[in-house]
Parts: sequence; C-alpha cells; structure tokens
Amino acid sequence: QVQLVESGGGLVQPGASLRLSCAASGFTLESYAIGWFRQAPGKEREGVSCISSSDGITYYADSGEGRFTISRDNAKNMVYLQMNSLKPEDTAVYYCAAGGLCALSDTYEYDYWGQGTQVIVSS
Repeated sequence: QVQLVESGGGLVQPGASLRLSCAASGFTLESYAIGWFRQAPGKEREGVSCISSSDGITYYADSGEGRFTISRDNAKNMVYLQMNSLKPEDTAVYYCAAGGLCALSDTYEYDYWGQGTQVIVSS
C-alpha cells in the first residue's frame, strides 16, 4: 500500500522552528521528486519546496526562501522540511507529495499525497 505520512506540526510562537517529516511506505521516496505544499484556510494549496529525485536539487518558493530547508534521508525513506523563523502567515496544513519532477506551481505533477500536518504560528 502506497502511503505518505506527515508529522511534526504543532503550535509555535513567531520566530520558532519546526521540522516536518514525510515518511513513505509502499514505495521508495528516492525515486520520486518530493514536494511540500501548504494550504491555509480559505486559500489555495501552494508549493513551498521540492527536492528532485535524481540529483537532489532543491527548490523553494519565495515564501520560504532563506528560512526553510528541504532534505531527504534515503536510508530512512524520509523527507524533511526544516522551518525556521516562522511567521503567522506560515500557518497552514502542510502536505508532502511524491511525483515525477519538481513543480511547485502544479499539484497535478504529483501522484501521491499525505494527509497533512497542521502548523499554527501564533503568539
């Protein structure tokens, strides 16, 4: 059974850090581009970051550039999103997704999606 499971979300204060994890089962994450997306209430889902499958090239949306870092641990079949200096506008449900290539602006490129993990940044 192919499955992606996110974890690591929570309620934090502005300026804090969180590390989100994306665990895969039923397939090998290394073979896929893995993207992180987020969706805030009343807004469309937006791409945050992506790491390519073959060469590990990373991509970031402007919203996370310089604050977020995506990485993968192939041995553990995991992908992570380290988020630093969090802002209230980072509040959203965060999803990881697996696809053929990185496309932060196109959710249709991704074949598998997790159920999401909630991040709330509030004082």
